[in-house]
Amino acid sequence: MELKVEIISTESIKPSSPTPPEQRELKLSLLDQVAPGSYTPLLFFYPAGQLDRGDHGGRCRKLKESLAETLTRFYLLAGTLVEAYLVECNDEGVEFSEARVACQLADVMDKPDDVAALHRLLPFDPDAVLDRDCILAVRYNAFDCGGVVIALCVTHKIVDGTSATTFTKAWAAACRGDHELTVVPTFDAAELFPPMEIRGGNKRQSRMDKIVTKRFIFSKSNIAALKQEANSDAFLNQRPPSRVETVSAFIWKRFMALARSKPTTTAAKRFAILHAVNIRNRLSPPLPPHSFGNLWWFAVAEAPIEEEKDYPFLVSKIRNAITEIDGEYVTALQDAEKAMRAKMKMGQMVYSGEVELYSFTSWCSFPIYESDFGWGRPAWVCSPGRPYKNVVLLVNTGDGEGIEAWVNLEEKDMPVFESDPELLAFTSSSS
Repeated sequence: MELKVEIISTESIKPSSPTPPEQRELKLSLLDQVAPGSYTPLLFFYPAGQLDRGDHGGRCRKLKESLAETLTRFYLLAGTLVEAYLVECNDEGVEFSEARVACQLADVMDKPDDVAALHRLLPFDPDAVLDRDCILAVRYNAFDCGGVVIALCVTHKIVDGTSATTFTKAWAAACRGDHELTVVPTFDAAELFPPMEIRGGNKRQSRMDKIVTKRFIFSKSNIAALKQEANSDAFLNQRPPSRVETVSAFIWKRFMALARSKPTTTAAKRFAILHAVNIRNRLSPPLPPHSFGNLWWFAVAEAPIEEEKDYPFLVSKIRNAITEIDGEYVTALQDAEKAMRAKMKMGQMVYSGEVELYSFTSWCSFPIYESDFGWGRPAWVCSPGRPYKNVVLLVNTGDGEGIEAWVNLEEKDMPVFESDPELLAFTSSSS
Protein backbone atom coordinates (compact mmCIF):
# COMPACT_ATOMS: atom_id res chain seq x y z
CA MET A 1 0.00 0.00 0.00
CA GLU A 2 1.33 3.43 -0.96
CA LEU A 3 0.64 5.71 1.98
CA LYS A 4 0.98 9.44 1.42
CA VAL A 5 2.21 10.74 4.78
CA GLU A 6 2.82 14.46 5.21
CA ILE A 7 4.65 15.66 8.32
CA ILE A 8 2.90 18.79 9.58
CA SER A 9 5.04 19.62 12.58
CA THR A 10 7.80 18.23 14.76
CA GLU A 11 8.84 19.40 18.21
CA SER A 12 10.65 18.15 21.27
CA ILE A 13 8.49 17.56 24.33
CA LYS A 14 10.47 18.00 27.54
CA PRO A 15 9.37 17.05 31.05
CA SER A 16 7.13 19.76 32.51
CA SER A 17 9.44 19.89 35.55
CA PRO A 18 13.23 19.56 35.20
CA THR A 19 14.83 16.34 36.37
CA PRO A 20 16.65 16.90 39.69
CA PRO A 21 20.49 16.91 39.50
CA GLU A 22 20.80 13.75 41.59
CA GLN A 23 18.75 11.85 38.98
CA ARG A 24 20.66 13.08 35.95
CA GLU A 25 22.60 9.85 35.43
CA LEU A 26 21.04 6.41 35.44
CA LYS A 27 23.05 3.23 35.15
CA LEU A 28 21.56 0.41 33.14
CA SER A 29 21.24 -3.00 34.71
CA LEU A 30 23.01 -6.07 33.37
CA LEU A 31 19.67 -7.19 31.91
CA ASP A 32 19.43 -3.89 30.02
CA GLN A 33 22.94 -4.36 28.70
CA VAL A 34 22.20 -7.78 27.20
CA ALA A 35 18.77 -6.77 25.84
CA PRO A 36 18.32 -6.33 22.08
CA GLY A 37 19.47 -2.99 20.71
CA SER A 38 16.45 -2.74 18.40
CA TYR A 39 13.53 -0.32 18.60
CA THR A 40 10.08 -1.62 19.50
CA PRO A 41 7.24 -0.18 17.38
CA LEU A 42 3.81 0.38 18.91
CA LEU A 43 0.69 1.58 17.07
CA PHE A 44 -2.70 2.39 18.62
CA PHE A 45 -5.65 2.69 16.18
CA TYR A 46 -8.67 4.89 17.01
CA PRO A 47 -11.49 4.97 14.38
CA ALA A 48 -13.24 8.24 13.57
CA GLY A 49 -16.50 7.11 15.16
CA GLN A 50 -15.10 7.48 18.68
CA LEU A 51 -13.42 10.87 18.07
CA ASP A 52 -14.57 14.47 17.80
CA ARG A 53 -14.14 14.93 14.07
CA GLY A 54 -11.66 17.59 13.05
CA ASP A 55 -10.42 18.39 16.55
CA HIS A 56 -6.87 17.34 15.76
CA GLY A 57 -5.37 20.56 17.09
CA GLY A 58 -6.97 20.27 20.52
CA ARG A 59 -6.21 16.59 20.68
CA CYS A 60 -2.53 17.14 19.90
CA ARG A 61 -2.31 19.89 22.50
CA LYS A 62 -3.66 17.56 25.20
CA LEU A 63 -1.32 14.78 24.12
CA LYS A 64 1.72 17.06 24.32
CA GLU A 65 0.75 18.55 27.69
CA SER A 66 0.07 15.14 29.22
CA LEU A 67 3.26 13.72 27.70
CA ALA A 68 5.31 16.51 29.33
CA GLU A 69 3.56 15.81 32.63
CA THR A 70 4.17 12.05 32.36
CA LEU A 71 7.84 12.52 31.46
CA THR A 72 8.49 14.16 34.84
CA ARG A 73 7.99 10.66 36.31
CA PHE A 74 9.38 8.66 33.36
CA TYR A 75 12.26 11.11 32.98
CA LEU A 76 14.78 8.69 31.48
CA LEU A 77 12.60 8.47 28.33
CA ALA A 78 13.47 12.13 27.65
CA GLY A 79 17.18 11.44 28.00
CA THR A 80 19.95 10.06 25.81
CA LEU A 81 21.57 6.64 25.80
CA VAL A 82 25.28 7.47 25.73
CA GLU A 83 26.96 4.17 26.54
CA ALA A 84 26.06 0.53 26.92
CA TYR A 85 25.69 1.13 30.65
CA LEU A 86 24.49 4.72 31.10
CA VAL A 87 21.56 7.05 30.33
CA GLU A 88 21.96 10.80 30.61
CA CYS A 89 18.62 12.05 31.96
CA ASN A 90 19.25 15.44 30.40
CA ASP A 91 15.63 16.41 29.57
CA GLU A 92 16.57 16.63 25.91
CA GLY A 93 13.02 15.61 25.21
CA VAL A 94 10.88 13.21 23.21
CA GLU A 95 10.32 14.01 19.54
CA PHE A 96 6.60 14.49 18.88
CA SER A 97 5.56 14.74 15.24
CA GLU A 98 2.15 15.33 13.70
CA ALA A 99 1.31 13.86 10.31
CA ARG A 100 -1.57 13.86 7.84
CA VAL A 101 -2.24 10.55 6.10
CA ALA A 102 -4.09 10.64 2.78
CA CYS A 103 -5.88 7.36 3.37
CA GLN A 104 -8.76 5.76 5.22
CA LEU A 105 -7.87 4.16 8.56
CA ALA A 106 -9.77 1.01 7.54
CA ASP A 107 -7.52 0.61 4.49
CA VAL A 108 -4.51 0.16 6.79
CA MET A 109 -6.31 -2.06 9.30
CA ASP A 110 -7.53 -4.31 6.48
CA LYS A 111 -3.93 -5.04 5.43
CA PRO A 112 -2.16 -5.91 8.69
CA ASP A 113 0.61 -7.83 6.90
CA ASP A 114 1.75 -4.69 5.11
CA VAL A 115 4.47 -3.98 7.65
CA ALA A 116 6.09 -1.39 5.37
CA ALA A 117 2.87 0.66 5.42
CA LEU A 118 2.54 0.33 9.19
CA HIS A 119 6.15 1.45 9.62
CA ARG A 120 5.40 4.61 7.61
CA LEU A 121 3.16 5.70 10.47
CA LEU A 122 6.02 5.50 12.98
CA PRO A 123 8.19 8.45 14.02
CA PHE A 124 11.11 6.76 12.26
CA ASP A 125 12.00 3.42 10.70
CA PRO A 126 12.63 1.09 13.66
CA ASP A 127 15.37 -0.65 11.66
CA ALA A 128 17.26 2.60 11.03
CA VAL A 129 20.64 3.36 12.56
CA LEU A 130 20.11 6.84 13.98
CA ASP A 131 22.67 9.60 14.45
CA ARG A 132 21.39 10.16 17.98
CA ASP A 133 20.54 7.25 20.27
CA CYS A 134 17.11 8.55 21.23
CA ILE A 135 15.06 6.51 23.66
CA LEU A 136 11.50 7.37 22.63
CA ALA A 137 9.76 9.16 19.77
CA VAL A 138 6.02 9.65 19.17
CA ARG A 139 3.85 10.48 16.17
CA TYR A 140 0.20 11.54 15.91
CA ASN A 141 -1.24 10.37 12.55
CA ALA A 142 -4.49 12.00 11.40
CA PHE A 143 -6.31 10.16 8.57
CA ASP A 144 -8.64 11.59 5.93
CA CYS A 145 -11.58 9.75 7.51
CA GLY A 146 -10.96 11.41 10.87
CA GLY A 147 -9.35 8.33 12.43
CA VAL A 148 -6.10 8.55 14.38
CA VAL A 149 -3.06 6.36 15.01
CA ILE A 150 -0.74 7.10 17.93
CA ALA A 151 2.63 5.57 17.07
CA LEU A 152 5.72 5.10 19.21
CA CYS A 153 9.27 3.85 18.71
CA VAL A 154 11.07 2.99 21.95
CA THR A 155 14.45 1.37 22.44
CA HIS A 156 14.44 -2.17 23.81
CA LYS A 157 17.83 -1.46 25.36
CA ILE A 158 16.06 0.29 28.25
CA VAL A 159 12.37 -0.54 27.91
CA ASP A 160 10.81 -4.00 27.92
CA GLY A 161 7.19 -4.76 27.03
CA THR A 162 5.96 -4.32 30.61
CA SER A 163 7.69 -0.93 30.90
CA ALA A 164 6.40 0.24 27.51
CA THR A 165 2.79 -0.55 28.35
CA THR A 166 3.16 0.90 31.85
CA PHE A 167 4.25 4.18 30.27
CA THR A 168 1.55 4.30 27.58
CA LYS A 169 -1.16 3.51 30.12
CA ALA A 170 0.15 6.25 32.45
CA TRP A 171 0.35 8.76 29.59
CA ALA A 172 -3.19 7.90 28.47
CA ALA A 173 -4.52 8.33 32.02
CA ALA A 174 -2.87 11.76 32.30
CA CYS A 175 -4.30 12.79 28.92
CA ARG A 176 -7.88 11.95 29.91
CA GLY A 177 -7.41 13.62 33.30
CA ASP A 178 -7.53 10.46 35.41
CA HIS A 179 -5.10 11.30 38.21
CA GLU A 180 -6.21 8.39 40.38
CA LEU A 181 -4.11 6.11 38.15
CA THR A 182 -0.89 8.12 38.51
CA VAL A 183 2.05 5.73 38.30
CA VAL A 184 5.47 6.57 39.71
CA PRO A 185 7.99 4.14 38.20
CA THR A 186 11.08 2.91 40.00
CA PHE A 187 14.50 2.75 38.34
CA ASP A 188 16.47 0.51 40.67
CA ALA A 189 17.10 -2.52 38.44
CA ALA A 190 20.85 -1.79 38.38
CA GLU A 191 20.97 -2.26 42.15
CA LEU A 192 19.55 -5.76 41.78
CA PHE A 193 21.43 -6.67 38.59
CA PRO A 194 24.68 -4.66 38.63
CA PRO A 195 25.99 -3.77 35.17
CA MET A 196 29.31 -4.78 33.71
CA GLU A 197 31.62 -2.02 32.53
CA ILE A 198 31.06 -2.16 28.76
CA ARG A 199 31.98 1.00 26.87
CA GLY A 200 31.19 1.76 23.26
CA GLY A 201 29.15 -1.38 22.78
CA ASN A 202 25.80 0.27 22.18
CA LYS A 203 25.86 1.17 18.49
CA ARG A 204 23.23 -0.60 16.45
CA GLN A 205 23.95 -2.26 13.15
CA SER A 206 21.75 -2.51 10.08
CA ARG A 207 19.96 -5.83 9.76
CA MET A 208 21.71 -8.43 7.63
CA ASP A 209 18.88 -10.86 6.82
CA LYS A 210 15.84 -10.08 4.72
CA ILE A 211 13.02 -10.60 7.24
CA VAL A 212 9.35 -10.99 6.40
CA THR A 213 6.63 -10.49 9.03
CA LYS A 214 3.18 -12.06 8.87
CA ARG A 215 0.27 -12.03 11.31
CA PHE A 216 -1.61 -15.25 12.14
CA ILE A 217 -4.77 -15.11 14.27
CA PHE A 218 -5.72 -17.90 16.66
CA SER A 219 -9.41 -17.51 17.50
CA LYS A 220 -10.90 -18.47 20.85
CA SER A 221 -12.39 -21.65 19.36
CA ASN A 222 -9.16 -22.70 17.65
CA ILE A 223 -7.17 -22.12 20.86
CA ALA A 224 -9.73 -24.27 22.72
CA ALA A 225 -9.28 -27.04 20.15
CA LEU A 226 -5.48 -26.86 20.50
CA LYS A 227 -5.77 -26.89 24.30
CA GLN A 228 -7.83 -30.05 24.14
CA GLU A 229 -5.22 -31.67 21.89
CA ALA A 230 -2.39 -30.57 24.20
CA ASN A 231 -4.04 -31.57 27.49
CA SER A 232 -2.64 -35.10 27.74
CA ASP A 233 -1.45 -37.26 30.62
CA ALA A 234 1.55 -34.92 30.91
CA PHE A 235 -0.78 -32.46 32.67
CA LEU A 236 -2.41 -34.96 35.02
CA ASN A 237 -3.22 -33.24 38.35
CA GLN A 238 -1.95 -29.93 36.92
CA ARG A 239 -3.73 -26.90 35.57
CA PRO A 240 -4.60 -27.23 31.85
CA PRO A 241 -2.23 -25.63 29.33
CA SER A 242 -2.50 -21.86 29.11
CA ARG A 243 -3.31 -20.01 25.89
CA VAL A 244 0.30 -18.86 25.55
CA GLU A 245 1.78 -22.32 26.22
CA THR A 246 -0.66 -23.85 23.73
CA VAL A 247 -0.03 -21.42 20.88
CA SER A 248 3.74 -21.23 21.46
CA ALA A 249 4.14 -25.02 21.31
CA PHE A 250 1.98 -25.24 18.20
CA ILE A 251 4.05 -22.65 16.33
CA TRP A 252 7.26 -24.28 17.58
CA LYS A 253 6.09 -27.60 16.12
CA ARG A 254 5.34 -25.95 12.76
CA PHE A 255 8.80 -24.31 12.86
CA MET A 256 10.30 -27.77 13.35
CA ALA A 257 8.41 -29.07 10.34
CA LEU A 258 9.75 -26.15 8.30
CA ALA A 259 13.32 -26.80 9.51
CA ARG A 260 13.13 -30.51 8.69
CA SER A 261 12.16 -29.63 5.12
CA LYS A 262 15.46 -27.78 4.65
CA PRO A 263 18.74 -29.65 4.04
CA THR A 264 20.71 -27.02 5.99
CA THR A 265 19.12 -28.12 9.26
CA THR A 266 20.83 -31.52 9.24
CA ALA A 267 23.93 -30.13 11.00
CA ALA A 268 21.91 -29.10 14.07
CA LYS A 269 21.59 -31.52 17.00
CA ARG A 270 18.47 -30.07 18.61
CA PHE A 271 15.74 -27.49 18.41
CA ALA A 272 15.53 -24.84 21.13
CA ILE A 273 12.97 -22.23 22.00
CA LEU A 274 13.63 -19.13 24.08
CA HIS A 275 10.56 -17.75 25.82
CA ALA A 276 10.82 -14.34 27.49
CA VAL A 277 9.72 -14.43 31.14
CA ASN A 278 8.82 -11.39 33.23
CA ILE A 279 10.83 -11.79 36.45
CA ARG A 280 9.30 -8.94 38.48
CA ASN A 281 6.97 -11.25 40.37
CA ARG A 282 9.55 -14.05 40.60
CA LEU A 283 11.96 -12.18 42.83
CA SER A 284 11.66 -12.47 46.60
CA PRO A 285 10.22 -10.08 47.59
CA PRO A 286 8.55 -9.44 44.21
CA LEU A 287 9.10 -6.15 42.41
CA PRO A 288 6.12 -3.90 41.69
CA PRO A 289 4.84 -3.99 38.10
CA HIS A 290 5.99 -0.39 37.57
CA SER A 291 9.65 -1.35 38.08
CA PHE A 292 11.20 0.06 34.91
CA GLY A 293 13.73 -1.53 32.60
CA ASN A 294 14.43 -4.93 31.09
CA LEU A 295 13.28 -7.16 33.92
CA TRP A 296 12.94 -10.40 32.01
CA TRP A 297 15.01 -13.45 31.19
CA PHE A 298 14.69 -16.27 28.71
CA ALA A 299 13.37 -19.73 29.53
CA VAL A 300 14.97 -22.42 27.35
CA ALA A 301 13.13 -25.51 26.15
CA GLU A 302 14.86 -28.05 23.92
CA ALA A 303 13.91 -31.05 21.79
CA PRO A 304 16.16 -33.48 19.89
CA ILE A 305 16.22 -32.94 16.17
CA GLU A 306 16.48 -36.59 15.19
CA GLU A 307 13.29 -37.64 16.98
CA GLU A 308 9.96 -35.97 16.28
CA LYS A 309 8.12 -35.26 19.54
CA ASP A 310 4.34 -35.01 19.88
CA TYR A 311 2.49 -31.78 20.59
CA PRO A 312 1.70 -32.39 24.31
CA PHE A 313 5.40 -33.10 24.93
CA LEU A 314 6.35 -29.69 23.48
CA VAL A 315 3.69 -27.91 25.55
CA SER A 316 5.03 -29.52 28.72
CA LYS A 317 8.63 -28.65 27.78
CA ILE A 318 7.68 -24.97 27.47
CA ARG A 319 5.77 -25.00 30.76
CA ASN A 320 8.63 -26.69 32.62
CA ALA A 321 11.18 -24.24 31.17
CA ILE A 322 9.13 -21.23 32.27
CA THR A 323 8.52 -22.77 35.71
CA GLU A 324 12.28 -23.13 36.20
CA ILE A 325 12.63 -19.33 36.16
CA ASP A 326 11.82 -19.15 39.87
CA GLY A 327 13.12 -17.06 42.75
CA GLU A 328 16.28 -19.14 43.15
CA TYR A 329 17.04 -18.90 39.42
CA VAL A 330 16.50 -15.13 39.34
CA THR A 331 18.71 -14.67 42.41
CA ALA A 332 21.50 -16.50 40.56
CA LEU A 333 21.14 -14.03 37.68
CA GLN A 334 22.36 -11.31 40.02
CA ASP A 335 25.82 -12.80 39.55
CA ALA A 336 26.72 -10.91 36.36
CA GLU A 337 29.46 -13.30 35.25
CA LYS A 338 27.24 -16.38 35.58
CA ALA A 339 24.41 -14.68 33.68
CA MET A 340 26.75 -13.62 30.87
CA ARG A 341 28.24 -17.11 30.61
CA ALA A 342 24.76 -18.62 30.23
CA LYS A 343 23.86 -16.16 27.48
CA MET A 344 27.19 -16.58 25.66
CA LYS A 345 26.92 -20.38 25.79
CA MET A 346 23.59 -20.29 24.00
CA GLY A 347 24.96 -17.80 21.46
CA GLN A 348 27.93 -20.03 20.71
CA MET A 349 25.72 -23.09 20.15
CA VAL A 350 23.51 -21.14 17.74
CA TYR A 351 26.51 -19.67 15.91
CA SER A 352 28.08 -23.11 15.52
CA GLY A 353 24.88 -24.51 14.01
CA GLU A 354 24.45 -26.96 16.86
CA VAL A 355 21.04 -25.50 17.78
CA GLU A 356 18.15 -24.36 15.62
CA LEU A 357 16.81 -21.50 17.74
CA TYR A 358 13.42 -19.77 17.92
CA SER A 359 12.47 -16.86 20.18
CA PHE A 360 9.03 -16.10 21.61
CA THR A 361 7.70 -13.24 23.67
CA SER A 362 4.14 -12.81 24.90
CA TRP A 363 2.34 -9.52 25.54
CA CYS A 364 -0.93 -11.31 26.28
CA SER A 365 -0.89 -10.25 29.93
CA PHE A 366 -0.17 -6.60 29.12
CA PRO A 367 -2.97 -3.99 29.28
CA ILE A 368 -2.27 -2.62 25.80
CA TYR A 369 -5.96 -2.12 25.04
CA GLU A 370 -6.38 0.07 28.14
CA SER A 371 -4.61 3.02 26.48
CA ASP A 372 -7.61 5.35 26.52
CA PHE A 373 -6.40 8.90 25.87
CA GLY A 374 -9.89 10.29 26.42
CA TRP A 375 -11.57 8.96 23.31
CA GLY A 376 -12.06 5.31 24.27
CA ARG A 377 -10.12 2.10 23.92
CA PRO A 378 -8.13 1.54 20.72
CA ALA A 379 -9.79 -0.64 18.10
CA TRP A 380 -6.47 -2.32 17.36
CA VAL A 381 -2.98 -2.33 18.84
CA CYS A 382 0.00 -3.82 17.05
CA SER A 383 3.77 -4.03 17.27
CA PRO A 384 4.73 -5.11 13.76
CA GLY A 385 8.11 -6.36 12.66
CA ARG A 386 11.28 -7.43 14.42
CA PRO A 387 14.73 -7.25 12.78
CA TYR A 388 15.56 -10.85 13.70
CA LYS A 389 14.61 -14.17 12.13
CA ASN A 390 12.64 -16.91 13.91
CA VAL A 391 11.05 -14.45 16.33
CA VAL A 392 7.38 -14.57 17.39
CA LEU A 393 5.40 -11.94 19.28
CA LEU A 394 2.08 -13.01 20.81
CA VAL A 395 -0.52 -10.29 21.46
CA ASN A 396 -4.17 -10.44 22.46
CA THR A 397 -6.82 -9.75 19.86
CA GLY A 398 -9.03 -6.75 20.62
CA ASP A 399 -11.67 -8.89 22.35
CA GLY A 400 -9.06 -10.43 24.65
CA GLU A 401 -10.13 -13.95 23.64
CA GLY A 402 -7.83 -14.76 20.72
CA ILE A 403 -4.13 -14.32 20.03
CA GLU A 404 -2.36 -12.56 17.20
CA ALA A 405 0.98 -14.22 16.43
CA TRP A 406 3.39 -11.91 14.60
CA VAL A 407 5.91 -14.26 12.99
CA ASN A 408 9.26 -13.02 11.67
CA LEU A 409 11.09 -15.35 9.30
CA GLU A 410 13.69 -15.10 6.58
CA GLU A 411 12.14 -14.19 3.25
CA LYS A 412 12.85 -17.62 1.73
CA ASP A 413 11.16 -19.45 4.63
CA MET A 414 7.89 -17.52 4.94
CA PRO A 415 6.15 -18.89 1.78
CA VAL A 416 6.66 -22.46 3.05
CA PHE A 417 5.56 -21.62 6.59
CA GLU A 418 2.42 -19.68 5.67
CA SER A 419 1.22 -22.45 3.35
CA ASP A 420 1.62 -25.17 6.01
CA PRO A 421 -1.76 -27.01 6.00
CA GLU A 422 -1.64 -27.72 9.75
CA LEU A 423 -0.95 -24.06 10.50
CA LEU A 424 -3.80 -22.94 8.26
CA ALA A 425 -6.19 -25.37 9.95
CA PHE A 426 -5.93 -23.41 13.21
CA THR A 427 -5.32 -19.81 12.07
CA SER A 428 -6.71 -17.05 9.93
CA SER A 429 -5.28 -13.81 8.59
CA SER A 430 -8.26 -11.71 9.73
CA SER A 431 -10.36 -11.60 12.88
